Amino acid sequence: MLFNNNDYVSIVNDIKARIKQAQYRVIATANSELFMLYWNIGCVINENSVWGNKFIENLARDIKHDFPDTKGYSIRNLKYMAKFAKTFTEIEIVQTLSAQLSWSHNTALLDKVKDREVFLWYAERNKESGWSLETLKEEVEDKLYERQVLADKSSNFEQRLLPPQSELAEQTLKDPYMFDFIQYREGMRERAIEDELVKNITKLLLELGTGFAFLGNQYHIEVENEDFYIDMLFYHMELRCYIVVELKRGSFMPEYAGKLNFYVSAVDDLLKKEVDNPTIGLLLCKNKRGMIAEYSLRDIDKPIGVSEYKLIKDLPEKYENLLPSAEDIAKRIADIPDDDEQGGEP
Repeated sequence: MLFNNNDYVSIVNDIKARIKQAQYRVIATANSELFMLYWNIGCVINENSVWGNKFIENLARDIKHDFPDTKGYSIRNLKYMAKFAKTFTEIEIVQTLSAQLSWSHNTALLDKVKDREVFLWYAERNKESGWSLETLKEEVEDKLYERQVLADKSSNFEQRLLPPQSELAEQTLKDPYMFDFIQYREGMRERAIEDELVKNITKLLLELGTGFAFLGNQYHIEVENEDFYIDMLFYHMELRCYIVVELKRGSFMPEYAGKLNFYVSAVDDLLKKEVDNPTIGLLLCKNKRGMIAEYSLRDIDKPIGVSEYKLIKDLPEKYENLLPSAEDIAKRIADIPDDDEQGGEP
């Protein structure tokens, strides 16, 4: 049978896709089996371990004796299994977590998150974003949950967007945004901050969150033969809309909302396609002045949110704990496992 090069390439790509899918299923199945094994062992430990009987110590020794080459059954990891089984007693949740986390990611959350619901929130975000272990730790230490879920946000999304986009847009917004990769300088102007953000675009996208695609800064649009320049323009893959970002060096002023409303309207007319959802505006200020922002957005036609941003050496006392201290960094380095603890141990 004869076939041309295009047919062959198509066949090879199909086979490659099947191989990748099979590899993923194998990995997912193995991770699920590992979680269930560790959870069941944790249940047994909790049923039999009491203070002073050294059940865990003896169990670790006996497993090591019979399976000398098997990793993952140190005293430390057995304690994690017990803690995991005590924290999550429902087998359905354990199965869900096995699809969202590696065991190392799981133990990191066991160390850093006390509330079950917050733990599950980070696990879901981890699945969506594919965070590395270090990134997950950083997101917890930078209090992503508090900034994205608990923050007192200023927006008119509920009034200007239909569900479910309104809820998703609200969940996407953070307050404050931590641009801790930018060193604040006295008298630093907006364009300098913007340039630093673009220069560190990978870190900026990580801070903005999953789904943001950068389209450009000082993005040129033309209205009635007059030139205008948007500070930064993004497209959000999950919201399926353009996001116009304007950056202000000082405190929020009511006129900022009117200018951003103009930019959002222009993007809706000039760039938005039928398949796109309504464009969203995001105004980043040093101080959002909550009530003034709320009044300013109330009668604005377009969906707009206002958030604060923080730079290095620009953090008020109440935000200082959002960045890792020298002690946190030292602890993080100390938590890196030795070679003999790989393969399941934290």
